Amino acid sequence: MSGTILVVEDEPAIQELIVMTLKRAGHETLRAGSVEEASKLIDHALPDLALIDWMLPGASGVELTRRLRGNPRTQSMPIIMLTARSDEDDKLLGLDSGADDYITKPFSPKELNARIKAVLRRRAPEITDDIVETNGLMVDPATHRVTGDGVTIEMGPTEFRLLHFFMTHRERVHSRTQLLDQVWGDHVFVEDRTIDVHIRRLRQALEASGYDAYIQTVRGAGYRFSKP
Repeated sequence: MSGTILVVEDEPAIQELIVMTLKRAGHETLRAGSVEEASKLIDHALPDLALIDWMLPGASGVELTRRLRGNPRTQSMPIIMLTARSDEDDKLLGLDSGADDYITKPFSPKELNARIKAVLRRRAPEITDDIVETNGLMVDPATHRVTGDGVTIEMGPTEFRLLHFFMTHRERVHSRTQLLDQVWGDHVFVEDRTIDVHIRRLRQALEASGYDAYIQTVRGAGYRFSKP
């Protein structure tokens, strides 16, 4: 399981320790020492998860978390708050601000990685390495293999990402804009009709195994992965 993680921490030594821990676990990292720096990085491109320290110069990590939860573009981004505060009231305040989890300093690298993995599995399953299976259709992100009832299904990398996203968000309707943001990235310019081309290719790849009917068009809304 790997992703791009934003580390918002103003103490250089702690920031470096966290970054090294994340890199050893296979993650890409972005660094910020303040709310302003973090906001600029997020404006440029959304990370898969943010680790935000409570105490920051200027605005606090709690305030940054509230801002992110109040913005439609960032409201679903997974957030873990880092803090030396261990009181239950402080923990509740951090969680009430919108954080998905709360880690009290000092913490071990093992605990940090476990918390990150748990939050990503819950909030962003499309970037995990967990095998996803639906009625015999199986996607393995670690090996980049797709099988239908045990038979290998060949498809391109974009179709693979689309299928994996669909299968980790079953029964939900996704607009073309949402698919662009989630599969291509929210700062990549791709025309809406490009989505339709890749959906068609995905269906063609699944056709021989009969799973193409799971990729459903919802008129006027977008696409959905559902058992026909």
